[in-house]
Amino acid sequence: MRRDRDLAGRPRNARPRDALGRPLDRARAGEGDERIPDDLALAGADAAALADQLLRAGRPFHAHEVLEASWKSGPPRERDLWQGLAQVAVGLTHAHRGNARGAVALLRRGALRVREYQGQAASPPGRDHPYGIEIAAFLAESDDLAARIDRDGLAGIPDADLRPRLVNP
Repeated sequence: MRRDRDLAGRPRNARPRDALGRPLDRARAGEGDERIPDDLALAGADAAALADQLLRAGRPFHAHEVLEASWKSGPPRERDLWQGLAQVAVGLTHAHRGNARGAVALLRRGALRVREYQGQAASPPGRDHPYGIEIAAFLAESDDLAARIDRDGLAGIPDADLRPRLVNP
C-alpha cells in the first residue's frame, strides 16, 4: 500500500479519524472528526489555549496534535515542555480508549518530561506558568490520575477526570 505524502514528499496520513484519533476506513472520508492540519504553527499561548479547549472537550488526541506541532516548531528550550504535554495528552487518549496500561505509562512519561523542562538550568521567569499553563496543577492531576488508574483501573474514573484543565481561565 502506498503511503500518503504531502507536496514535499513527507509522509502524511490522510485517512479520516474518529473523535479519539482512531483511523477510519478510507471509504468513510468526510465522516471523521476535523483534523488538525499537519502544518499547524501556533505561538505558545495560542497553542496552549487550543490544546486546553480540546482537552476539556474530551478530544485529547487532537490536543496531542496541537502540542506536538508546538514541540516541533517551538524554541528548543521549550521542547521538553511541549513534548511532555503531548505525551500526557496521548496518555489521556489511551484512557479514553480503555487502555489503562498505556494511559499510566504515557501520563507518567509526559509528567517526567515536563518536570525536566522545569528543572533546566538558568530557568527564565515564568517557567512554572508558561503561556498561562498551570504546570503544578496539571502535573498533580496527571500524577493522581495515573496512580488511580494503576491502582483501580479505568472503570471507576469519572469522565470529567479525563478532561483536565491546562490553562487558567
